[in-house]
Amino acid sequence: MHLKIFLVLAACALPACSIVPGQHMSPFSRQSSVKMPVTENNETILKTLDIQTINAELVLALERDFNTRSLGPDNVANHYFDYRIGSRTIKGVPMEAEPYTQYRVGPRDILNITVWDHPELTIPAGQFRAAEKAGNVVGEDGAFFYPYVGIVHAAGRTVEEIRDELTERLSRYIENVQLDVRVADYRSQRVYVVGEVAQPGIQLVKDIPLTVLEAINNAGGVKSEADQRNITLTRDDKTYSINLLSLYEGGDITQNVLLKHGDILNVPDSSLNKVFILGETNFRVLGGAGIGRSRSLVMNKARLTLTEALSDAGGFDQETSDPARIFVFRGGVGKSEIFHLDAKSPDALLLADRFPLQPRDVIYVDRAEGIRWNQIIAQIQPTVNLLNSFDGVLRIQPFRAFPSAPSTIR
Repeated sequence: MHLKIFLVLAACALPACSIVPGQHMSPFSRQSSVKMPVTENNETILKTLDIQTINAELVLALERDFNTRSLGPDNVANHYFDYRIGSRTIKGVPMEAEPYTQYRVGPRDILNITVWDHPELTIPAGQFRAAEKAGNVVGEDGAFFYPYVGIVHAAGRTVEEIRDELTERLSRYIENVQLDVRVADYRSQRVYVVGEVAQPGIQLVKDIPLTVLEAINNAGGVKSEADQRNITLTRDDKTYSINLLSLYEGGDITQNVLLKHGDILNVPDSSLNKVFILGETNFRVLGGAGIGRSRSLVMNKARLTLTEALSDAGGFDQETSDPARIFVFRGGVGKSEIFHLDAKSPDALLLADRFPLQPRDVIYVDRAEGIRWNQIIAQIQPTVNLLNSFDGVLRIQPFRAFPSAPSTIR
C-alpha cells in the first residue's frame, strides 16, 4: 500500500518542472527574468529590466514628451524603418542650391519653333505632321540644327534664352523676325516613383514644377499599407527621409520637396509598424494546427493605443484571462522596456487608451490562476487513471483524502 502511494506521489511530481504549460509571468516579479540589451552612455549593456506600472503618473510623463505624439519629430516610428533595415537616410530634406524658376531644356526634348510669315521655317517637315514629330529634337550633345542659323546649343537653357538667340541670328536674313519657341514634348528629365502607390512608374519633369506631393498624386496616391512617415528620396549618392504625414496633417511644407531629374521617390510599406498580441484574448483563428489566439496588428499611420490594440484582438477572454496582469514588452530603438497594466477594474482602460504603443511592441494577457490549477489537474489525471488500471481495489482521487489502508497488501 505504501509503495503504491509513493508511486502516485512520485508520478504527480514528475511534471513539476513544467507543471503549468504555456507562458506566464511570475505574480510577484518586479523585474524581467532575462537580461536585455540596453544602450546607456552610448554603450550597449545587458541588464534586467524594471517592470513599470501603467498609471496616471506614467501617462502624464509620456504626454509631456512631445516625441511620444504622432507628429513628434523624434517619434520612434520615424526612426524604426532605418533601425530595422539598416539604412542611413538623412533625416530632413535636401537643400536647394538655387530656387526653381523655369524649365531648362535637355537632351531628347522636342522644340516647336514658330516663325511668323515663314512657314518653310516653322514646319519644315510638312504642315500635317504633329509638332512632336515635326519639331526640332535636341540631340544627346544638347544641341540642334536650325536653317540659316546652324547649330544651336539648347541644353540647360530656357526657351526664352533659345528664342532670343534664334531671333538675333535670323535677323541677319529676315527683317522684323517674329519668333516663338515652345517645348513640344518633354523627354529629358525623369523622376521614378516606386513602392506603395497606386500607379508606380516614371514621371516626366515639365514646365510646371514637380514636387513630392504632385508626384504621389500623379501616381494615384498612396496605398492603405504605405508607411507615410518614412518615404525616401534618393538624389545623387544620398538618401533623404521625408515625412509625408507631417505634410498632410501637420502642414510642414518643407517636406514637399521639389523633385529633379534622376530622383527616386520610394514609398515603403508599413509591415514593420506592427504590434503583436499574445495570451488570453477572444481572438480566434482556425488553422491547420487548431485554434490560435495570437495576432498581429498593423499600426495605421503608426498610431495605436493599448486599449485599441486589445479591442482589435477581441478583448479579454472572460473565462481564462487575468486582466490584472497585462504586460507590454518593448524592444524600442536601442531601448528595452516592460510595462504592466492592472485592468481588473475596467476604468483602467482609460489609462490604457492614453498609452501609445510603438512598432513591434508585444502585448501579453496572462492567464488566471484558477485556469493554471485546472491545467495542473489535467496533467496529473492521466497518471492517476493509469495507476488505477493496475489495481481494481485502490481508487486514487487527486487532492482528496485517501481511504484507510487495509491491514494487508494483496
